[in-house]
Amino acid sequence: MKEYLISASEEALARHCMEEALKNGASGVRVNLSKSLMDLVGILNGEVDRVSHSLDRSLQLSLFVDGRFGTFSSNRLEKENLDQFIQKAVETVRMLEEDPLRSLPAPERVAHDAVSGNELELYSPSYEAMDSARRREIALESCVWEHRHEMEKGFSVLSEECEYSDSVYDVLMLDSNGLEARHRETSFEIGCETTIQDEGGRLYESYWWDASTALEKLSWKDCGVKALRRAAAQMNPGDIPGGRYNMIVDTECASKLLTPLLTALGGYSLQQNNSFLAGSLGKQLFPTFLNILDRPHDKGCSGSRLFDSEGVATKEDFVIKDGVVSKYFLSTYMARKMNMEPTVDDCTRAVVEPIGNCDTLESLLREVGDGILVTGFNGGNSNSATGNFSYGIEGFLIKDGKRVRPLRGMLITGDFPALWNKLFLTAADARPCMTKQIPSLAFHDVDFSS
Repeated sequence: MKEYLISASEEALARHCMEEALKNGASGVRVNLSKSLMDLVGILNGEVDRVSHSLDRSLQLSLFVDGRFGTFSSNRLEKENLDQFIQKAVETVRMLEEDPLRSLPAPERVAHDAVSGNELELYSPSYEAMDSARRREIALESCVWEHRHEMEKGFSVLSEECEYSDSVYDVLMLDSNGLEARHRETSFEIGCETTIQDEGGRLYESYWWDASTALEKLSWKDCGVKALRRAAAQMNPGDIPGGRYNMIVDTECASKLLTPLLTALGGYSLQQNNSFLAGSLGKQLFPTFLNILDRPHDKGCSGSRLFDSEGVATKEDFVIKDGVVSKYFLSTYMARKMNMEPTVDDCTRAVVEPIGNCDTLESLLREVGDGILVTGFNGGNSNSATGNFSYGIEGFLIKDGKRVRPLRGMLITGDFPALWNKLFLTAADARPCMTKQIPSLAFHDVDFSS
């Protein structure tokens, strides 16, 4: 096997650590051995500016000792050092307060099908052919710097930064209840950021990016072009009066509105009484046409995985079904504290099912007609306990389905449950590179202020 993947000797070392912890008095042990390698090439104004290469491996121990619990990690993976480390770790746990609700997940709940680590086809053989010359070539091909004058119309390009990176990640998880699970994944990423100046001296900047688990699915040649066009589209922003408008949120930034819902359904927020969705399980809080799934087994898609951070098997499941809250994300520990049945500790790959027949953002704009297209959020805050939010936005005024002028310096305010009840249409344009599959979203009567 390649040196950047966990070797047979490293796997044997992980098993030794589990046995050593048990020998020193632990009643339960979970071992998480991870190994990763990343290479990066950065381009500034058409020239290679930065190159980095990093290899990392670490071992994390979760120890259950005499009704107490502690976690420890080390990147010194020599057997002699680890034996001493484990002995001291067990002694340290014995000094902690008792926490009888802590335990490993039941053996029947953990993953039994994550054997090779590539069952979900997240490891691409194309990674093995990568070298420094190819990485440099891809990074340079993403840039527009050498051709910028051909695109300058009413502005000049001041700077362009592009980064290409690829990485591989391998994790082995074992526990003393018999868990053996492996996860391998490659990632290829490109990103460009461009700053331009208009004829009046005003500066604008924007970005574009893409990512994939396989190089052949990565779109890098148009990355710089898209970043430049997004920056140019912001020129000459105008002001409009505050009020209630239809709001269309681009898929690129729509996670800003979904992430707080998922966080509010997490065990930690719920148990700490810091969730605006406390007590919501089984209740109709959203429109009947809203369906959000946790879909962790999509092959070849970033974010997919067969097990969570405890080794518990993931499965496709509704988070919100027909507007009803259908799932909390409860680790073994949080479930016991709340006297509820455990699930998984997080939403692995959230998918918002499209609403309506709009395939693209442009067709969604035509269908909505008039409103404000939000293409980015800047600043603001939200309250996880109440669901109230206030966000700065940038985007465009929309008239008759077309962008009329760019907008800046406006705020949206409201609360998340009320906002999601104003959802009435989506596109079907979620980007494959994102772990949260959220299409462009359309809401009616959203409060904007300037």
